[in-house]
Amino acid sequence: MKHGQELGFDDDGRPVLITQAAPAYEDQHRQRVRKYLTLMSFRIPALILAAVAYSVWHNGLISLAIIVASIPLPWMAVLIANDRPPRRAEEPRRYDSRRRIPLFPTAERPAIAGATPVAPQHGSDGSDGDVPR
Repeated sequence: MKHGQELGFDDDGRPVLITQAAPAYEDQHRQRVRKYLTLMSFRIPALILAAVAYSVWHNGLISLAIIVASIPLPWMAVLIANDRPPRRAEEPRRYDSRRRIPLFPTAERPAIAGATPVAPQHGSDGSDGDVPR
């Protein structure tokens, strides 16, 4: 049996136990939908509360503040619903810092490894081959 970067094995080549497996996709989806609906259920009551506040106090600023507070609710609901569950401490990490490519190459480590500089080629008459005369 091959060990390595296959599914079912961690970075050390040990099999990942089923007890360490993530919850089923359906369960995760159900939890995310529940969070989304809970957050979105505050939007309509906020609009009704703004109307009631205006009819009671006749102050548009209070109603406007309630409406402005309800504007980011759909955005927050989508962000929270699309978020994955947090990583557990025993969950295998996939990042390998030894294979990291530097952002800015230095003289010790050229941008293209193994590349040798190519000398300009000259034509048979002694002129550069790519510059017409």
